[in-house]
Amino acid sequence: QVQLVESGGGLVQPGGSLRLSCAASGSIFSINGMAWYRQAPGKQRELVAAISSDGSTNYLDSVKGRFTISRDNAKNTVYLQMSSLKPEDTAVYHCNADGLRRERDWSGFRIPFASWGQGTQVTVSA
Repeated sequence: QVQLVESGGGLVQPGGSLRLSCAASGSIFSINGMAWYRQAPGKQRELVAAISSDGSTNYLDSVKGRFTISRDNAKNTVYLQMSSLKPEDTAVYHCNADGLRRERDWSGFRIPFASWGQGTQVTVSA
């Protein structure tokens, strides 16, 4: 099993900053993509930012220039630095990661995984 645990959420005023962290643990052989999603009340979950194993990044248009995703492969951790926060950034932020577990299946291939964290609340309000 692979577990993801987020931290760093909270209440911040408009224009403020927060840094989210998400650490992966468990039976991990390698991690490919890591990403942050968010879900606001009454809305669908949306992809905020993603980073591949080679460091390539993608961002939701509305957060470009304000959010930065990064990863520390040695720590199996992904970060989301959020600046110039707006009330519309208020949501539960979830991290996601996919890769390979250490275990192998009957044919000898490593077992893939795709895991989600439990989420951390980010509230932007005066």
